[in-house]
Amino acid sequence: HVQLVESGGGSVQAGGSLRLACEASGYGSTYRRSCMGWFRQSPGRERERVATIDSGLNTNYADSVKGRFTISRDNIKDTLYLQMDGLKLEDSAMYYCAAEPPRGTYCVGLKADFDVWGQGTQVTVS
Repeated sequence: HVQLVESGGGSVQAGGSLRLACEASGYGSTYRRSCMGWFRQSPGRERERVATIDSGLNTNYADSVKGRFTISRDNIKDTLYLQMDGLKLEDSAMYYCAAEPPRGTYCVGLKADFDVWGQGTQVTVS
């Protein structure tokens, strides 16, 4: 069974940095062919896509985090990362790791296409 587990969340002052990690298990050799993404959700708001990365290392970012966040993946460790720099109050949210079904070198990128989700890790900026 496929499972995603996030870590690295915490409390940080505005302007600070955090690095989130998402360890994937159960994929075997297919993880490298999966589009991976980070989403976040704060109280009263819809879950939104933060960033995605496909098997070819192509990335996409929400405008709100572009230039501050960096998504990356380690296909040896089957781990997804989100480096968050210059954190703002608006970045406070529960952050979720998610995966699309393994395909090839592209992401569909829509929220509905991500079918595996982690439990989330809380990020609080003050």
